[in-house]
Amino acid sequence: MKQTITLPGSPARISRLVAGENLLGELPGALEAHAGKRTPYWIWDKRVWEIWNEKLGPLGWPGTNTGRVLLFGALEQRKRLSSVEQLAQQLVEAGADRRSVLVAVGGGVTGDVVGFLASIYMRGIPHYQIPTTLLAQVDSSIGGKTGVDLPEGKNLLGTFHQPDLIWMSPEFLETLAEEDFRQGMAEVIKTALIGDEVLWKYLETHAEQIKGRDREALLRIVSACCVIKAKVVEADEKESGYRRVLNLGHTVGHAVERLSDYRIPHGDAVAMGLVVATKLSVEMACIDQGVLSKLEQLCVVYGLPTRIPSHFGPAALLEALKTDKKWEAGTLHFILPVRIGEVMDYDRLDLRALNRVMQSLR
Repeated sequence: MKQTITLPGSPARISRLVAGENLLGELPGALEAHAGKRTPYWIWDKRVWEIWNEKLGPLGWPGTNTGRVLLFGALEQRKRLSSVEQLAQQLVEAGADRRSVLVAVGGGVTGDVVGFLASIYMRGIPHYQIPTTLLAQVDSSIGGKTGVDLPEGKNLLGTFHQPDLIWMSPEFLETLAEEDFRQGMAEVIKTALIGDEVLWKYLETHAEQIKGRDREALLRIVSACCVIKAKVVEADEKESGYRRVLNLGHTVGHAVERLSDYRIPHGDAVAMGLVVATKLSVEMACIDQGVLSKLEQLCVVYGLPTRIPSHFGPAALLEALKTDKKWEAGTLHFILPVRIGEVMDYDRLDLRALNRVMQSLR
């Protein structure tokens, strides 16, 4: 089964997303055909390369001997401008020019860094995304956001640069470490809570198939998440308003990541942020207590945390929130769920209420 989704971006750029089984042999030829006279330069997460390059070489995927494959140690701590500069220098040495196209193969860090590099290399060249983690397939590879971190916060430097093509294969998820798979499930739960009650029910009733990496189940949840995100991005590509709903759980989540020096992975931090946002919504009488209970139960089923580490005090978390991109003119935009499948952008947040909620979840 193969599904193609059109992802409208800015008027000059229309992305195509292709998801399905048995695409790995088809992909190199399809990318070469799409690139036309452009020369593809592939930037791989080193860990993905080590697992997959021997399997993919016979299917026509390029090797390092071609001079067009660069390897990148894709850790959150390396999601910095220094990494972008190093990769850019390697591209220059390899002969990449304005008629080149970059191909990102890896998870969210690889996609964000390569997308950012593509947006500024030679003042901007196209790029393709081949996400290999669940988190990247359901979220970060879609929508054109790129960026790197500063010590003061996540993704504070970045651009909007839509990929021309995104290819997703569930085969990559079969070799994904359990820890990394778990991180992606936080984004799946977030997406369902934002806009798909049917997906939420599926997560509740098909947990064993999903955790067992059943391909049909994986395609079901990945495709559902892609459709939802595509609709949001189409409505608000540059996050001038509505697209903020995708940040559900991320406001507190990013603060937790920063305070842990990124030792707490993204999915765990987002799960904590989802619980904070939902509990705050309960306190404000915007959502029923039963939804909070369902969220906590679903997090437990997929091995995700529902409490903030006790050594992260609310005062430190509130201070970390002040560098979040959702602070505008002294106001923090906070996304709150109002029911399963619907959220609202709340910009009159009482920080004392947020402080109480975070204190109660330690």
